[in-house]
Amino acid sequence: MPTKKETAKFEDNLTELEMIVRKLESGDVALEDAITEFQKGMVLSDKLKKTLNEAEETLVKIVGKDDTEADFSPEQKNY
Repeated sequence: MPTKKETAKFEDNLTELEMIVRKLESGDVALEDAITEFQKGMVLSDKLKKTLNEAEETLVKIVGKDDTEADFSPEQKNY
């Protein structure tokens, strides 16, 4: 499960990506700056995707009483 610090970093990265998208959508950016911003956005997007994938992997595991992990299935009722 992501820690508070990791969640804050995720939120910060998401906010920065949203600002980049708004800036690029405005159309008031020089071509060179737009390319730089786009590249930064792609890096942020990859980081966010990685964080979400890691969170998903964590959430689809259930830790049993004996500390073993099992894949999650919707049919499981005793968790």
